[in-house]
Amino acid sequence: MIRLTTLLVALAVTAPSYGAVPFDTATASLQDAARERVWDGRVEAVNQATVSAQTSGRIAELLFDVNDYVDTGDVIMRFTDTEQRAAFARAEATLEEARARLSEAQQEFERFSRMIENNSISKSQFDQSRANRDAAQARLNAAVSGVETANEQLEYTVVRAPYAGIVSKRHVELGELVSPGQPLISGLSLQQLRVNVDVPQSMFHAVRTIGKAYAYVDGERIEAASLTFSPVADDAANTFRVRVNLPDGAATLYPGMFIKVGFVVGETKRLLIPKEAVVRRSELSGVYVTDGEKVSLRQVRLGRRYGESIEILAGLAEGESVATDPVRAGIWLKEQAQ
Repeated sequence: MIRLTTLLVALAVTAPSYGAVPFDTATASLQDAARERVWDGRVEAVNQATVSAQTSGRIAELLFDVNDYVDTGDVIMRFTDTEQRAAFARAEATLEEARARLSEAQQEFERFSRMIENNSISKSQFDQSRANRDAAQARLNAAVSGVETANEQLEYTVVRAPYAGIVSKRHVELGELVSPGQPLISGLSLQQLRVNVDVPQSMFHAVRTIGKAYAYVDGERIEAASLTFSPVADDAANTFRVRVNLPDGAATLYPGMFIKVGFVVGETKRLLIPKEAVVRRSELSGVYVTDGEKVSLRQVRLGRRYGESIEILAGLAEGESVATDPVRAGIWLKEQAQ
């Protein structure tokens, strides 16, 4: 197993002293870092679904449209509910009747229970009263279930968002008559995202063995929360599909975007300096290099960021010192030139 060392590099900082420059410096040094292979991947939402109708009715309100943001539990649309309210009222009336029938049957059974003790009634009459009570209880239970069903059908006339996200497609129009099972609206969540990447067969073993990857978005480096590997290769391309699961709310990403994903395949040496040592002038990047009391602004070519450090690809050598406060270094250099 290849040992991967941390990319958060502890750089040696030189404190100012007598006879040296009056600002802090850091030494550029080669550090063990991950060696990556980068491929393109497509972003997709983990949670994406289509909400369907669970009762029949006519669309009375459409509160959201495509590209609108909804919170969890927001009302997306409402149906006309005349039929459902009438069914709920009938179910409640049936429940009240069942309660009255049960009360009557219970009183009769209690009265017959006292009479059977005095042999005032026959055993068959007593058994009949007990059967009437049990039947009334069963009808009450059925009525309670009927009310719950009718109430659920009434609640189905109000469609709510199952999770927070973006409306991606609307399948119905205002005033349209819908039936159970008909698609209403589609949406996706931007909270949980993943990237699908096709990895060449030659690199799949290293990628799977190490199991670390980073997504690169607008200069930001995001470590993957986990990787999921497809056990089947693509017949035509000889690639394996790898799903890179990103941490929640990792960056401003949207489903359908193409981004770069770097998979760790080994170790290498990288020349790193603190990121705050870099000064940018227009499209150029540079650092203030110090040699004793000599200070000069030198152009460098930058690589990727690694935590609080940044890679130098060209323009700086190992062991050279750079100012960690380029503003102060620039002021001091101007003062020395006067």
